[in-house]
Amino acid sequence: MQSTIAISHNTQHYIDLEEQYGAHNYHPLPVVLNRGEGIFVWDVDGKRYYDFLSGYSAVNQGHCHPKIIAALTEQARKLTLTSRAFHSNLLGEFEKYITAFFGYDKVLPMNTGVEGGETAVKLARRWGYKLKRIPDNQAKIIFAAGNFWGRTLAAISSSTDSSSYEKFGPFMPGFEIVPYNDLSALEIAFRDKNVAAFMFEPIQGEAGVIVPDKGYLTGIRNLCNQYNVLMIADEIQTGLARTGRMLACDHENVRPDILILGKALSGGLLPVSAVLADNEIMMTILPGEHGSTYGGNPLACAVAMAALQVLKDEKLAENAELMGELLRTEIRKLNSPFINLVRGRGLLNAIVIKHTNPDAAWDLCLTLKENGLLAKPTHGDKIRFAPPLVINRHQVLECVEIISKSLATL
Repeated sequence: MQSTIAISHNTQHYIDLEEQYGAHNYHPLPVVLNRGEGIFVWDVDGKRYYDFLSGYSAVNQGHCHPKIIAALTEQARKLTLTSRAFHSNLLGEFEKYITAFFGYDKVLPMNTGVEGGETAVKLARRWGYKLKRIPDNQAKIIFAAGNFWGRTLAAISSSTDSSSYEKFGPFMPGFEIVPYNDLSALEIAFRDKNVAAFMFEPIQGEAGVIVPDKGYLTGIRNLCNQYNVLMIADEIQTGLARTGRMLACDHENVRPDILILGKALSGGLLPVSAVLADNEIMMTILPGEHGSTYGGNPLACAVAMAALQVLKDEKLAENAELMGELLRTEIRKLNSPFINLVRGRGLLNAIVIKHTNPDAAWDLCLTLKENGLLAKPTHGDKIRFAPPLVINRHQVLECVEIISKSLATL
């Protein structure tokens, strides 16, 4: 199918540069972008697209939000990095702001999402040894099958996706896996007194937007309380208004012991992540035992505070709730024989493609691109539909028309 898609010489030039000089660890759609604003991106030939991936939910606030850009440029003129060898005037301000925003005692700022996951695991292990009195080097972290929190050696050690872990071993010890959305299996795992924590996504994004049964999050919280196990919520993709609440855990009013945030924490401007916990957990790590050169840098602090304020001021969680319901309803109304399932919450959604051609989801994304909408398959037959949260009703309906027109080509 890709060979039938016309690619300009200009576009091909940039693709060829990446092919020749870059590692081949991604397989992007044949489009080269050079500008973004709100829910739209433009390619090097000037064609405009609806962005239905949002940088894997990093640009919840929309591309190049003017208030976040203003915070970035103002701070960039003053001071960008001190390292944590010195104090900065913004780090404490950011820490005060984000802990109050989410209701935790402490925050440990990092850069990428996967660093946030690594930090949470280290905190959980240290808490397990110091406070739960797990014997040294015996702590276990439980993960849900189908999880995705990055591609470091620790992250792939918890993966059930062979493309992530094959021929990258040996793997991190002390990681165990239970089925997602299965409280009975989780309770059996928790009977092991060496279990320090359970790390999970409230909705599994990379797995294809898998929404668990109602009560699953509450059940996790109750089991963690019962067995003295830390509840670690990976809200890097599901958090920050994406699912119609500020956090996906808010749908069941549960509070994780450790909360991991990233992606939209900077509005897509630069890597910023954060791990939040109360004093009992956070203060188990002492100076020199964990850190990052760029973690908590002044530029990131200014940007993150602006990004969070935009989410609140523009009521983007509320808009995600309304527009997500509209999007799913209108796609279901299409009654396409090629859509096996529509699922999601807020503006984190996916369709499951039903077709004899195993490349049908990829082919559909190529056609969507031709028709002005960018999306990407995951796990073969699933396509995420996750536009920036600033999308409005007219734009959602226009996008459904594009999806309908594109499905017809299958």
